Amino acid sequence: MSQSHNDNYVLRLYHKLKNKPFGGWLFSRALAAKAPYFKTVGANIIQLEPHRCECVIPKRRAVENHIGTVHVIAICNGLELSMGVMAEASIPKHLRWIPKGMSLDYTAKAGSDIRCVARVNPEDWKPGDLDVEVIAYDDQNIEVVRGTIRLWISEKPAKPKAA
Repeated sequence: MSQSHNDNYVLRLYHKLKNKPFGGWLFSRALAAKAPYFKTVGANIIQLEPHRCECVIPKRRAVENHIGTVHVIAICNGLELSMGVMAEASIPKHLRWIPKGMSLDYTAKAGSDIRCVARVNPEDWKPGDLDVEVIAYDDQNIEVVRGTIRLWISEKPAKPKAA
């Protein structure tokens, strides 16, 4: 089930802002206003389409660990941000989602800006567990973290009928 950006508020806002000066930054700040915790990593959404989202976490002192690489918890936050934005932009209108768990492997040092990608197959949006593939890459396109974020997908409750 494909969704046009006119049908979804997240896609609509992204497409409205993406080509404007600082559009990606503005879009990312609007998301952070809804979920303030994501401001902590300073991530910016760089690509959004149904079933796929990418953000970049700039390597800066605030997200580094004791050895000067990007801390894996900051990367987890970026992966969760990408997954959440992708889910909001992709889920069919009659369904809802909530995260259930995260399973990750740390595959290389994260010594640069980090690009976080979340993707899912369109046909996977159905009630039950949904494993969203998440991967983080460094600026050389080397995978530094790979895993899944498990979502619980359920039907939205029926709205009460007006009297």
